[in-house]
Amino acid sequence: MQFQQLQYFVAVAETRHFTRAADVVHVAQPSLSQQIKALERELGADLFLRARGNITLTDAGEALLPLARRILADAETARQEVQELAQLRSGRVRLGATPSLCTGLLPDVLRAFHDRYPGIRLLIEEGGSHDLVRELARGALDLALVVLPLPTPSPALTTVEVLREDLVVVSSPEAPAPGGGRRTVGVPDLEGERLVMFRHGYDLRELTVAACRSAGFEPDFAVEGGEMDAVLGFVRAGLGVAVVPRMVAVRAGAGLRVTPLARPGLSRAIALAHRSDVAPSRAARELQRMLLER
Repeated sequence: MQFQQLQYFVAVAETRHFTRAADVVHVAQPSLSQQIKALERELGADLFLRARGNITLTDAGEALLPLARRILADAETARQEVQELAQLRSGRVRLGATPSLCTGLLPDVLRAFHDRYPGIRLLIEEGGSHDLVRELARGALDLALVVLPLPTPSPALTTVEVLREDLVVVSSPEAPAPGGGRRTVGVPDLEGERLVMFRHGYDLRELTVAACRSAGFEPDFAVEGGEMDAVLGFVRAGLGVAVVPRMVAVRAGAGLRVTPLARPGLSRAIALAHRSDVAPSRAARELQRMLLER
């Protein structure tokens, strides 16, 4: 019994016409008829009752039809699975992330992904959550790491929380320690400190400013307008202190004093987002899995 013979049999069973079935499977009608006869000889039973203008299934044909359909469906599933595995040898994943996540979370995950799937090109776009959501919506990204809550919640996006990360205060070791050198500082202790502040539209800027105002004071900026690398550089130079994710501070290493925020502290939720109406590619799903299991 050949796979092709089962395809031809199902086509005739569904169309109840040999010529139309031949058109469906893109083969000449005589060839289709010969394969059906060969299948019947192998099985030792007629599969169709052939009357002029009327094709019906025999009992044997009725018994074979669901089995043949299942075999063909399983074969299609196998074909898709193998193709998807093959796709991991080449292709691309377009991932958006905020600059702080590009600095803190992504390097280790992307290294592990690249080691496992060296043929997959990783295209990374840095931006604020608002910009990344817009790029996702227009199909320019496959996945995006964004800060929750989304600036503009949308049912067109599916989000899964990846982590909740604590924020810390970083300062130059050459400058006086914030909070008088205590092991932890509270947000109220930042009153009177000169802050190195991110540009407008940056998630960390909005979170820090909102926390300061909730504590009853307006933050004092020594310098503002930078991205993550610039902010860390300004802090190292002693221009002021900054509130950054703990992972960023740890990875930044030398040249920074790291002071935790006293409870309840500050934290932010990070989610992985993709379009709800478009299934991510196999490579994108694999990167998603590694980010969720990191």
